[in-house]
Order: sequence, then structure tokens, then C-alpha cells
Amino acid sequence: MYRKILMPTDGSPSADLAVKQGLEFAKLTGAEVTFLHTLENPLAAGYVAAANMAYSAELYQDLRDSANKLLEHAVGLAREQGVTAKGVLVEDIDPVQAIHEAEKDHDLVVMGTHGRRGFNRWMFGSVAEGALRRSTVPYLVVRSELDE
Repeated sequence: MYRKILMPTDGSPSADLAVKQGLEFAKLTGAEVTFLHTLENPLAAGYVAAANMAYSAELYQDLRDSANKLLEHAVGLAREQGVTAKGVLVEDIDPVQAIHEAEKDHDLVVMGTHGRRGFNRWMFGSVAEGALRRSTVPYLVVRSELDE
């Protein structure tokens, strides 16, 4: 049924809850897991002024290092539960697009959602909703407490 599960993660409490529940499901079904983290370049996204180029390179490397640690931690949690897993870091791509492209090789996507409403939802959007709208495979969306 579900042999390959994709779990996008950003290290947030909702993503951590989805990882925990997704790993329980993977253990029960014997599925393999791929943890996915997307890293957007702060320069490309316009977050950093050109005057801070040297700092931006350091910042980007720090973000990459943190992302790799997050993925290593998730893979470690999977191993502790006897689940085969790998971590994948993709860079310079919109998270929704990255999830949509990665889901093609999986039977199920398990991901968290922040449960934002009102202005916060309008301002920050919802990666989970964007990915779900384009989905080609089933999704299990795990909601954390509301983040308003």
C-alpha cells in the first residue's frame, strides 16, 4: 500500500509532530521514508541587501549546516524506530514546488501544518495547502496547535 513516504520538514513544532506520527505509521507499514528540507537562498529571495554580501554567504552556509543537522536528526529518529530513511536537501526552489516534484517518487506525503488563520495565513501562506492543491498522491496533514 504505502511503501515510500515523503516527509517535508522545516524543524517547526508542526513538522516535528508530523515526523513523529509519520514514523509511527512507517514503522507499522514497513515503509521507507524520505525527509525533505528546502533551503531558499536569502540573496535570491531579496532578504539581504547587496551591501551585506559577505555576511549573506556566511548566513547561507549557516542555514545549510542547520538544514543538514535537522535532516540528520530526523534520519536518526527513524533509525531508532527501525525505519529506513534518508534526508534530502534541495536548494533555491520554492518549497511547494520541491514537494510537488519529490512526491512523484512516493506513495504518501506526511507533513505538518501550522494552522494559521486570518492575517498570518494571508501574509505567510500555507506550504501544506499549496502542496496539497497540486498533489498527485495521498497526503496525511498533521496539524499542530494554532499558530496565530
